[in-house]
Amino acid sequence: MQSVIRIILQRLALGLLTLFVVSIVIFVAVNSLPGDFAQALLGQGATPEAVAAIRTSLGLDQPMVTRYLGWLAGALHGDLGSSFAQANFTTFTGTTSGAKTVAQQIAPRFANTMFLAGVTAAIAVPIAVTLGLLAALYRNSVFDRAVNILTLSSISSPEFFVAYILILFLAVLNPILPSLSNIYEGMAFSDRLDKTLLPALTLTLVVTAHMMRMTRAAIINLLASPYIEMARLKGVSPLRVIVRHALPNALAPIINVVALNLAYLITGVVVVEVVFVYPGIGQLFVDSVKIRDIPVVQACCLIFASAYILLNLTADILSILSNPRLRHPK
Repeated sequence: MQSVIRIILQRLALGLLTLFVVSIVIFVAVNSLPGDFAQALLGQGATPEAVAAIRTSLGLDQPMVTRYLGWLAGALHGDLGSSFAQANFTTFTGTTSGAKTVAQQIAPRFANTMFLAGVTAAIAVPIAVTLGLLAALYRNSVFDRAVNILTLSSISSPEFFVAYILILFLAVLNPILPSLSNIYEGMAFSDRLDKTLLPALTLTLVVTAHMMRMTRAAIINLLASPYIEMARLKGVSPLRVIVRHALPNALAPIINVVALNLAYLITGVVVVEVVFVYPGIGQLFVDSVKIRDIPVVQACCLIFASAYILLNLTADILSILSNPRLRHPK
């Protein structure tokens, strides 16, 4: 038990170190983007004095190291700063009514993205694991080849192409689902689910192939093991051999690929959210890049990185707990 706790603590420490390094990369990359918020705000007729005044009020005139340390200290306390757009609004109107911090802006958008990721995972994971088990059970059959062709075709197509194909067939030619995801606060769960289903189906087609093929490969790799041969010689049915004997030992790679795809559902939804005008964190990220709202862009990137690292650590820990050989490495 102590060895497991030690391994988990080591993984958590490595995750925190990775997140720290990633935060430096995010800050430097975002602040190196071309364009200037003050210049974009004032337009072509901006005077150097006005641009300098806005940059001073937003703290953009300070050295990059000072700004990074201030941003990092605030992030550690849950303060991701204030939006430049909101700061501009309050500065020029002389009022602070309606002003929102970055956290207040991101919170509802992040909740929407998590809802979309949850719906997609609820559809994709059972389908992918089931298809992977059946493909391994009937490997080299017509079913196995058909599933591989379909999943490879879906993953080889760009997300926006898959999205527009689904919109064409499920929203235009056959108006079954709405083409735009008009999600708002206080919306009934059934209505929210209805408007989220089409982007969720798009993401399902994208992530199912990875999970299905990894499940199939992990199961087939174990079917040549001696204990599987013994189970077959004892007359155990092929389905029971796979579900009862092969699947538990194949959990580690399956958990890893599922976690990676769940991380993609949070960090890779930008294109899908833009296509369906889904009010998630990906849409907010794109809108903030357009107006050079640096604090919001930094916060979105940090959330993406944190989600990816956290899910990878979770997959690593679950793999260790599910496989005794990983708990006692030689």
